Amino acid sequence: MYQPANDEFQDIRDAVRALCAEFPDEYHRKIDEARTYPEEFVDALTRAGWMAALIPEEYGGSGLGLTEASVIMEEINRAGGNSGACHGQMYNMNTLIRHGSEAQKQAYLPKIASGELRLQSMGVTEPTTGTDTTQLKTTAVRKGDRYVINGQKVWISRVQHSDLMILLARTTPLAEVKKKSEGLSIFLVDVKQAMQSGMSVRPILNMVNHETNELFFDNLEIPADNLIGEEGQGFKYILTGLNAERTLIAAECIGDGYWFTDRVTKYVSERHVFGRPIGQNQGVQFPIAEAFIEVEAANLMRYKACQLFDAGQPCGAEANMAKYLAAKASWEAANACLQFHGGFGFACEYDIERKFRETRLYQVAPISTNLILSYVAEHILGLPRSF
Repeated sequence: MYQPANDEFQDIRDAVRALCAEFPDEYHRKIDEARTYPEEFVDALTRAGWMAALIPEEYGGSGLGLTEASVIMEEINRAGGNSGACHGQMYNMNTLIRHGSEAQKQAYLPKIASGELRLQSMGVTEPTTGTDTTQLKTTAVRKGDRYVINGQKVWISRVQHSDLMILLARTTPLAEVKKKSEGLSIFLVDVKQAMQSGMSVRPILNMVNHETNELFFDNLEIPADNLIGEEGQGFKYILTGLNAERTLIAAECIGDGYWFTDRVTKYVSERHVFGRPIGQNQGVQFPIAEAFIEVEAANLMRYKACQLFDAGQPCGAEANMAKYLAAKASWEAANACLQFHGGFGFACEYDIERKFRETRLYQVAPISTNLILSYVAEHILGLPRSF
C-alpha cells in the first residue's frame, strides 16, 4: 500500500483503518449481495465518534474540519467500504452548524453526536429540474406556526436509515422574486414523523447497493421552528452543503483510486504469464501508473478545497474541480484494475466488480462531469453560459 511520508493525519488514518479492519471485504460483499444497509458498520463509526467529527465540542462532537472529515471518508473507501452509506451526515452537518439557530443546535447536535439521531439525508433534486435547482417545484407555504409542504423529490438517499432530513423548498413563487436563487428555504424534517403525516417514500433499485428514493409530499405540515436560517435564503445556505458534499465525494474517489491501484499492483506483480509477471509489461504498467498519477493530482485539489472550506472562504471552483479530477482518476483506476485481473475482475469474491460499480456512480452524481465543465467554463473562464 502506497503511503506518503509525514502525513499529518496519520493518527486519524490509523484509527479509521483499525475500525475498518473489523469489517473486511466479506462483510461489505454480503451487504452488497443482500442489498441491505451496513447498520453495524455505521453504528461502529458512530460509537467511535467519527460520525460526529464535524460537530463542535460543546455539542458533544470532535470539532474537526472538513479536511479531517474527508480523510475519514477516504479511508473508509480505501479499506474497501463505501462511504455513500454514511457521508450524508458529514456534509449535511455543515448546513445545520453554519446556518442553524442556537436552539436548533442545542436540540439536535448532541443527539446526532451520541448516535441517538442520524442526519443522513438531503432533499434537493427533483424529477423535472435536476441540477437546475432554482426551478424546483416543491413548495412550503407558511400557515400560522406551520409550513405546509407539497411536491416531489428524487434520488434522495438514506431516507429509510435517517431520522432527520435537510429539505429545500420554494417559499416565495419564482415569479415574485428578483433573482431566481431567492425565495428558497431550508427546513429540518423529522423523517419518521413525516412518513406518517404526508410524506411517502418509493425506493429506487439501482446498479449499486445505494439506498435512494423518490419522495412525495402531500400537505406535509412541519413546525415553523424547523426553518433553518432566514426564509428565502436557502439556496445560498444549501451551497455550503453542496460544496462539502463534492469535496467529500472527491476524497472517497481518492480512497477508491488507491484501493484499485493497491489491488492491481499486487495482482500484476504476482500473476505470471509466459514465464514472467504481467506487471513487467509496459502495456500493463502504464495505465496503472497513469491512474495513480491522476489520483495523486486529485488529492492535492481535494486538500485545497478543504482548506478553503474550513477557512470559510469561497471554494465552489475547487470543490467542483476536486470532484471532477477524483471521479475521473478513480474510474481510470477501476478500469485498469478490472482489465488486468481479467476474468477474476468479474468474480464477486475479488470485490473489484463491486467497487467498480460503486465508483462509476461519481461520473454522474452528485453532479455530472459535464456540468462541472460548464461551471468551470462559465464561472472561472468567463465563457458565455451554455444553457
